[in-house]
Amino acid sequence: MSKIRMAQYGTKHGHAEGVLSVMLANTDVEVAGVYEPDLERRLELQSTGIAPWSKIEWFEDKSDLLEDNSIVAVSSEGSNMESLEHTEQIIDAGKHVFYDKPAGDDYSRFQQIVQTARKKKLLVQLGYMFRYHDGFTKIANWARTGFLGDIFAIRAHMSTTVDRLSQSSLQDYPIGGIFYDLGAHMVDQMVWILGRPNKVTSFLREDFIKTNGFANNTLGVFEYDNSLAIIDIASMEPAPPARRFEVYGSVGSAIMEPMEPAETLKLTLTEPRGNYPIGVSVVNLEARPRYVASLKAFVKDIKGEKEPDWSLEHELLVQETLLRATGHIT
Repeated sequence: MSKIRMAQYGTKHGHAEGVLSVMLANTDVEVAGVYEPDLERRLELQSTGIAPWSKIEWFEDKSDLLEDNSIVAVSSEGSNMESLEHTEQIIDAGKHVFYDKPAGDDYSRFQQIVQTARKKKLLVQLGYMFRYHDGFTKIANWARTGFLGDIFAIRAHMSTTVDRLSQSSLQDYPIGGIFYDLGAHMVDQMVWILGRPNKVTSFLREDFIKTNGFANNTLGVFEYDNSLAIIDIASMEPAPPARRFEVYGSVGSAIMEPMEPAETLKLTLTEPRGNYPIGVSVVNLEARPRYVASLKAFVKDIKGEKEPDWSLEHELLVQETLLRATGHIT
């Protein structure tokens, strides 16, 4: 098959620039253009003269994107509060979508989008940037295959540094604050390893720095039959934040810090497993840039060269779990 002709809908997501840059660099992708519904935002990006915005064509109207049958796939890169509507329009137009996380705050609407995608045999791939990360991939494989024994605990810490948020930016963080945005990455990994939690308890606090009701100090506790998972996210951690992912099993544990750049992780075993001995091993990790492997996989899926690595059922479960944790689903 020739190049996949793709476009981008929206530019306000934090990953929009990075994803567009990777699309432009992918030799199997032809970027048709970008549509930004906010004219002021579009003109601002055009005026910079900086790549990747200087490397693309801009659509004047969304119909230029949605009604062009040569465009078979679209990256949905609007802000958190507009991307669900954009994604619905993309799927309704009969195009595959690379949907940057999270999948909005209306779960029933996302369910309907997925149902439509199934009927039309379209792909919906969420843009969780750690899915092809070498460290997360190793840990998840060890946990899912029994390499670490029976998993009884997961701990994830993925805070950031945002001293103050403008009033306009708060609309991107509905109920759940910083957990809604960054916690989604860790929920994706947790659900991939443990599945659907039986019970979710959240603490969504506004501490230290007041941001007009924005939850800036958050914790989610996820209960399973024989496991507990804890995810804590804050928005005022001193830079650089100490992001850390830990999985504990009856035979061993795996701990990774930092997440990026991830150079090593610590594997501890009570019995030899594979090439690893009893005790502590420092495992070297391959540096993998964000989005590159995700886009390659997406293109291969479109071409029919492989099946998606994450199912639509997984995408739904991650979103349901996130919205249970942020109070959107009780």
